[in-house]
Amino acid sequence: MGIGRFAFTPLMPLMVRDGSLNTVTGTEWATANYVGYLLGAISASWFARSPRLGLQVGLLGVAATTLAMAWGNAALPWLGLALRASAGVFSAWVLVCASSWCLPELARRSSTSLGGWIYTGVGVGIAATGVLTWLGGAQAAAVLWVELGLLAVVGAVHVIWRLRGQSAAASPAGTPDAPKPPPPAVASGNLGIVLCYSAFGFGYIIPATFLPTMARQLVSDPLVFGLTWPIFGAAAALSVAFAAHRLHGWPRRKVWAIAQGVMAAGTLLPLLQPALWVLAASAVLVGGTFMVTTMAGLQLARERAPANPTALLARMTTGFAAGQIAGPLLVRLVGDTRIAGLDALGLASATAGLLLAMTAIWLWRDDIAAATKPRSA
Repeated sequence: MGIGRFAFTPLMPLMVRDGSLNTVTGTEWATANYVGYLLGAISASWFARSPRLGLQVGLLGVAATTLAMAWGNAALPWLGLALRASAGVFSAWVLVCASSWCLPELARRSSTSLGGWIYTGVGVGIAATGVLTWLGGAQAAAVLWVELGLLAVVGAVHVIWRLRGQSAAASPAGTPDAPKPPPPAVASGNLGIVLCYSAFGFGYIIPATFLPTMARQLVSDPLVFGLTWPIFGAAAALSVAFAAHRLHGWPRRKVWAIAQGVMAAGTLLPLLQPALWVLAASAVLVGGTFMVTTMAGLQLARERAPANPTALLARMTTGFAAGQIAGPLLVRLVGDTRIAGLDALGLASATAGLLLAMTAIWLWRDDIAAATKPRSA
């Protein structure tokens, strides 16, 4: 999912370089991916009874749309638009269904401490995409799409093969399932966390979309500007691994608050100075927190709706998708005008940083309030 969902970010500058894409069409394709992600989040509830099936369908779709992007170009704008939108739908299905199926499955196996590790995969995929496009930046973008597509196909087929027979192994042979206690009631007051997750979508998408492009404006060598994306992905994978190993016992809301606060700093950092080291630092801060935020937010949803978290996960992912559509849309609406001395990208970054900081404070304060609230006997 990390390959198919995010490959367009480092490849867009290379496609523009090759003349197979222009900036306007590329922006439309990126927006189509975000709209597709929104539609996928809304429709993920279709797999509420069989999230494992949704995971398999989503992985195959992500792999197929990545491979097919080799034939997307400005001469066939509708094809790239359809493929990026479809990749968004499939990616949302993968994230929601993986969380809905993997976390309860790990709980059944008494391995809840491993729950955070499933989110390292997205960062590994982003890092692999970044390294491949960085080292192979001299190749045509279409060739890189084929290479990434084949890598995604291998990964999807491997996962689906490993999932064969999982349902049959749900309980030991000949042993009846233990009676299950009645599911706890779904916690009320989920609007706040949905809004915080929506702000997260708006905040992370600005650097996640424009960091390689901003770096390319400073230097034209792909071996230099292409480094931002491997750094982003490596930070994502390593940070989730650290959080899963070291922060497993921490309250999910507190982990989320810290990650969202650090992300706010990373989003605001490029406003200080247009330099490559600043963009690299932003890649570390945002890349190092966006999957930790995802992990903590979705695990919190699992805690609040333990019987069947798919519906709440879908609502949160829908809000996230709406936020990530709003970010580039704001950049497009502002255009070439300047507001309060800021250009479109600067204004979007400032707005994103403010929203992330406000929601991080709310999450932290709400966690303190929950911890100090007297418990009933």
